[in-house]
Amino acid sequence: MSQKSGGEAGTKSGAKSPWHDLEAPGIAAFEDLARDAFARLPASFRALCEGLVIRIEDFPTDEVLDEMDAETPFDLLGLFQGIGRAQADAVAHTGQMPNMVFLYRRPILDYWAENEETLGDVVTHVLVHEIGHHFGLSDDDMEAIEDRAN
Repeated sequence: MSQKSGGEAGTKSGAKSPWHDLEAPGIAAFEDLARDAFARLPASFRALCEGLVIRIEDFPTDEVLDEMDAETPFDLLGLFQGIGRAQADAVAHTGQMPNMVFLYRRPILDYWAENEETLGDVVTHVLVHEIGHHFGLSDDDMEAIEDRAN
């Protein structure tokens, strides 16, 4: 990359890099990514997710970090919170909050920046992994579902 006079960096032709005006995706963009990732999951899998709430947060709460023994707020990319289908019949349903999957935007962006995967693939992976906890799926089962979504 060459430098223009005045200290401005640019390409050799003086044109801006395509990355010049891009910003990190915000909460709304992550919601779109999560909706798209969910829509690409197998229909039979999505049908079993009825009532599941997917939320995007910048970071886990301090309580979640403490509960998960996380060393930093960047340690968790996502979290399933609720009663998994495997345990649903063993627990009373009175006053039960809906099952939720949290995707943590900033840790996901940090992971994405350090790895050679697309952001969409990372979001899909975290979403499938956390939903997989809801169903009590094995890593092999989750990998097969993720492969069908890509």
